[in-house]
Order: sequence, then C-alpha cells, then structure tokens
Amino acid sequence: MIGTILWAIIGGAIVGMLGRLLLPGRQNISVWVTIGVGIAAALLGGVIADWLGVGDTRGIDWIRHAIQIALAVLFVWLAARFMGSSERRKTA
Repeated sequence: MIGTILWAIIGGAIVGMLGRLLLPGRQNISVWVTIGVGIAAALLGGVIADWLGVGDTRGIDWIRHAIQIALAVLFVWLAARFMGSSERRKTA
C-alpha cells in the first residue's frame, strides 16, 4: 500500500513535469500543483488504458504512458488557465 502511494507520487511528479515541458509557453503554477496534476493524470490515464485494454502489456506500456502524458498536458494547461486567471484578478 505504501509502495503504491510512493510510486504514484514519483510517477505523478515525472508525468506532471513531462506534461509541463511539452506545453508551450509559461505556466504560472507551482511545483506542487504540477505534481498534483501529474498524479491525477497518471491515475486517470492508467484507468483509461486499462479500460481500453492496453494498460498492462509485455515490456514498456507505451500507449498507457502516452495517454498519461497527454492528460498531464491537458491538466497543466487547465491549471495554468485557472491559476493564471485568479492571479490576474488579484492584480486588477
């Protein structure tokens, strides 16, 4: 159980950072938001990959990882939009 949680945090941080790197432009979100978004993307991407039947294959699960990273890009973009809009409202 603890190992699963630890791997979710580590894997989520990696997926979140990859999503942030692939998204063009500057994102005004913290590292903690990036990790949280990455964890959500990794978990949801794993569920979607399992649902599609490609979640567990021999070797590296490339399709599952592609789904997770695509979701991370989407979630980072959404977080940057919502966090950025709240920052703009504070200064206006």
